[in-house]
Amino acid sequence: MNIKNCLLLTAACLLILFALPDTGLPQTKTVTDETGRTMSVPENPMRVIALAPSITEIIFDLGQEHRLKGATMFSNYPPETAKLPKVGSYVHLDLEKIVALKPDLCIGIKDGNPIAVVRRLDALNIPVYAVNPTNFDSVTKTILKIGTLLNSPDRAKSLAENLTKRISTVKSKISNTDYRPGVFFQIGITPIVSAGYSTFTHEMIILAGGRNLAQGPTPYPRFSREQVLSLMPDVIIIASMAREGGFEQAKATWNSWPQLPAVQNNRIFIIDADLVNRPTSRLVQGLETIAKLIHPKLFPECEN
Repeated sequence: MNIKNCLLLTAACLLILFALPDTGLPQTKTVTDETGRTMSVPENPMRVIALAPSITEIIFDLGQEHRLKGATMFSNYPPETAKLPKVGSYVHLDLEKIVALKPDLCIGIKDGNPIAVVRRLDALNIPVYAVNPTNFDSVTKTILKIGTLLNSPDRAKSLAENLTKRISTVKSKISNTDYRPGVFFQIGITPIVSAGYSTFTHEMIILAGGRNLAQGPTPYPRFSREQVLSLMPDVIIIASMAREGGFEQAKATWNSWPQLPAVQNNRIFIIDADLVNRPTSRLVQGLETIAKLIHPKLFPECEN
């Protein structure tokens, strides 16, 4: 075969190669999640399962809910989440239900999702990208990372910048006063449970210009009624979960102790628990709400 024929044959082979149809194999990229695990994930994931209610909210915030094919129990915001298939709770994931939904990506949380289920999913070549938001700063970083995963970086950046601006506004207003009322934040009825130093709630109370009366390193310390009374809180905030009851009764119980400064000044409040314990954009709404409750004069738009 002469050189001319060889060149013609090579050209023909190249034409055939480029004319071959797309095999449909998904393109992947290598990422490292917030636990330090490196994995391959789809460039354009289309079957995503959120392994915690906070992840579900963030995906909706990013406008990427069309990718969601499943979520965990108690994923109740926004209301459209009710239509999603449920795969157990975030601490008790149902492996069979997850696999049956044929996800190409699961997004979970480090603190809560059982590692045994994550390892089983890994073994089945279903990548699980874990995030680990522990404070306001890391919540915005989590939003940015999920935005990158789901090809929505611009929306994520805009959302993160808006949250940062709102937090700065609260800080600016609080800087106008040295008054720091004592706050008892109740998140459990029987027994009485509060939020200690290593929680979102503690950071929220401090940023909102209060003093957290649940002192100590324990995340969720328990209190007797007598212990709470001895703290003489200026403000009592009770976090209410819609699926549980007794919060109005708890408020009534505290109001039966007129020696409490919180009772004397009519400063016992009930707020939505999801605003203070889910690491999503609504956490900033929770901060704004608590700041208004603690410092109504600095936030005159407050509605008690």
